[in-house]
Parts: sequence; structure tokens; C-alpha cells
Amino acid sequence: MMGDVKSGHILSDYYIPNYILVPGSEAKKPPWVPSCPVLVFINSKSGGQLGGDLLLTYRSVLNKNQVFDLGEMKPDKVLHQIYANLGTLKHCGDVVASAIQNSLRIIVAGGDGTAGWLLGVISDLKLPHPPPVATVPLGTGNNLPFSFGWGKKNPGTDLQSVLSFLEQVKNAKEIKIDSWHIIMRMRAPKEGPCDPIGPLELPHSLHVFHRISQTDKLSVEGYHTYRGGFWNYFSMGEKYNLYEWMLKYHMHFTLRGNCTRKKFRNQLINQSRYVKLGCTQGWLFASLLRPSSTNIAQLTKVKIMRKQGQWEDLNIPRSIGSIVCLNLPSFSGGFNPWGKPFRKKFHDRGLTPPFVDDGLIEIVGFRNVLHGLVLLAPNGHGTRLAQANAVRFEFKKGAADHTFMRIDGEPRKQPLPVDDDTVVVEISHFGQVSMLATPFCKSKSVYDPSSPICRYDEDEDNDSTDEGESTNGWEEKRKFGAADTFKFPDEFDTTQLS
Repeated sequence: MMGDVKSGHILSDYYIPNYILVPGSEAKKPPWVPSCPVLVFINSKSGGQLGGDLLLTYRSVLNKNQVFDLGEMKPDKVLHQIYANLGTLKHCGDVVASAIQNSLRIIVAGGDGTAGWLLGVISDLKLPHPPPVATVPLGTGNNLPFSFGWGKKNPGTDLQSVLSFLEQVKNAKEIKIDSWHIIMRMRAPKEGPCDPIGPLELPHSLHVFHRISQTDKLSVEGYHTYRGGFWNYFSMGEKYNLYEWMLKYHMHFTLRGNCTRKKFRNQLINQSRYVKLGCTQGWLFASLLRPSSTNIAQLTKVKIMRKQGQWEDLNIPRSIGSIVCLNLPSFSGGFNPWGKPFRKKFHDRGLTPPFVDDGLIEIVGFRNVLHGLVLLAPNGHGTRLAQANAVRFEFKKGAADHTFMRIDGEPRKQPLPVDDDTVVVEISHFGQVSMLATPFCKSKSVYDPSSPICRYDEDEDNDSTDEGESTNGWEEKRKFGAADTFKFPDEFDTTQLS
């Protein structure tokens, strides 16, 4: 038995014995059944050294074998082993194992990239009753924790802070959120050390996928498919995302060396440093000089699916320079680009209130960085373009040879066709995962009676767009398809995750 037993009754609520965590260990069952057993996954490289400090505190109050450093152990292997062991013990009539399997909760401490990693692993397990997830904000944006009431600020790492967080996890309610699958088809670079990826640098949320339908028109030699998933947002654009991407790139690859890590423990200082950097380097105002030929309407053809099997062309205003496909009410550190819609003209456009479990994703446009500043105003929002259960971007040769994307905060510089090739990015609904929410939760469920309906007001919402006619049917959607897994590659470096 671990030393946590003598720390007090409160910890017995969260305790998981070794014989469940470590196969082959002696079956020493505790004299109680834990009411809120937890597995804790911590990215020790997140939040300066805060992740490492948090790891030590959790291990001091729980069984150290139920607290995992993501820099040392991959969550897919951990969860697969634990659930396999729980299933075996439950089959043998183990009451403690059965109770733990039914009430298990997961805590993940890190940035949005780390949280997305865990959510993807849980989705891959395809469990009958997936464990709900609580997120500890250790990143810079912390959109996922903020959406569910866990805050945006980096947490305390002392004993009292950890005990307080565990109590919140115990009392938190479960809420389902939509999972979104993203699949990209493009011609892979011919040169590079990592065929078939070549010099193409993928974010950790995407990886190569080889199972391609033989009937797909892009299923020809030289084309490859990359796939992954997200739970918060996908954004794309030229200069607007360049600003975001360069800040993120700077944080990931310049400021995160061990010699400077302690300088970036304060989240507010980090954010102000990035804004100052953007101004001094000229990134903030670069988008104002962007030629109209690099706006979204000139870069890509956008299709959406509102009804199963019916693709429609989405008219994008020529002034729009970037697009955000939003699932949760938090973007870039807590802003809500969709805003709180008004009733007037709203229902006429076929829009509904934004819920996190309705199978719809909100699509919002921005002209440039200064347009994004409207989010600072009360009820500020971007240009509401549409809601859909699938979105498809088709890129042909155009004025730009690349664009910039972010998938749940992870940056990507996306090459665009330079000849007659086609790059296709498709986003589709792909099930749900369970999150844990506090009373301060910003996300709303379509099944929650307390969720607000659209407010009635004299809002002159001039952001309406013309909608195209239905084009390709379900067969095209079925051919392109959605992969059946979110699995990340085994070899990626967790220090690059937020």
C-alpha cells in the first residue's frame, strides 16, 4: 500500500491501488471503494517549469503510479493497459475494479495541444463509457479549460491548490462535446528525408494516412492523405494567421529551451511579450497591406454540408482574409468569434444558437487583425458565415503558394498548389467526447434546459452571406470519408506540444 493512505480520507476518494495500475503486482485491495478515482496526465514541459512542479505535488498526495509524465509515458499505451486490466478484473468479479471503471475521471495538465492529444486517445479506445476529462490550464491560450470553467490562468502547484482542484473534479458535471475529424489530401513533396511527408512539417494533430478509396479521384500516385482531429477550432488565413502562427512558432521553437524556460512561467507576461513582439516585427499591421488576391475567396472554394449528403457552395465575401471553424466558445485566449447572436434575421439565415454538442460547427470570417479587435468590445463578433456539420476547402493554383492554419492552437504552414494539383481539406463531425465542467462553464449543451435561446434585439447583423445551391451528394462525402482514428504518431516530441 502506498503512503497516500495516511494522508487523510479525502485522498481515498481518488486513490487507485497498484494491482489495477501495474499488471502482475500483488492484489492488495483497499478497505474502501473510491468515489472519484482519477488518472492524472501532466505535460511536465508546459507552463515553464510549472508542469514539473505540479507533477511532484500530485505524486506526493496520490499513488505515484496513477500520475503520469507525458514526456515519459504515452497516454495511449497507459490507458490501453489499464482498461484491459480493468476489464479482466471486472470479469473475475472484482468489485473495486468494476467501481473504478464506472466512475474513473481523467485530469490532463497542459496546453490545448496536450488536452487534444488525450481526447484523441480516448476517442481511439472506443470505450462503452469513456472517462470524462478535466483540463488544467498550463498553456498560453487555454481555450479548452476556459470553455469548461477551469479558468485561463496557470494554476498553483502547492498542496492546497491541488487538493482544491481535486475537489472541483469530484463535484464537476459531465458535458458532451462534438469531435471533429480533419482530413487533408495533397501531393506530398518529392524531396526530403521522411518520405512520404518529405520536408512538409505536420502539426502533431495530423499524420499520414494510407487507406485511400480507390474510387477517389485524388487516389493517384504521388498524393497522400493526412488526418487528425480537433475539439476547439480550425483556423485558416494568410496574414491574420501569419501573426498567430509566428507568435506560436516563436513560443514553440525559440522560447522553450530549458535555459530560458523559467523566464516564461508567467502567462500574462508571455502574452504581453508576444503582442509586443508582433508589433515590433511588423506582423500586427502586415495584414492591412495584404493584397485582395490572397483573401479566402481567391485562395479556396468552400463547400458546406448542412444536410447529410448535400454539399452547398459557401459564398465568402471578398474582404474576408481568414476563417475560423469554431466548436467551443473560446478562441485565442477566451474570445468568442461567433458572439451571442440576436434573433432578428438570425432564423431567416437558418442559424441556431451555438451549442457544443449539436453536431454543427460555427464558421466565422475576419478581414484582418484589426477586424479581430472587435472581439474586445462587448458582444463583439466576426462575420458569421454559416453553421454546418461538414466543411470542405478546395485549393487550386492561385496568387499564393501557401497559407497558414491552426488546429486547436497547433500551427501549420500549408503549401498550396503551384500547378494543376488540388489540395483538399475536409472537416466532418465524428462522434463526441465527455468533458468535466465547473459551475463557471462557458459551453452550452443543446440538452441543457438552462441554455439560453437567441436573444431578441435590434441587432443590424450585416454579416449575412449568400448561400449557393446544393452540389455534390453523399457519394462524394462517402468517398473522401473520415478516418476511424485520431491516433498520433509515436515518435513526436511532447516538448513541442502546448
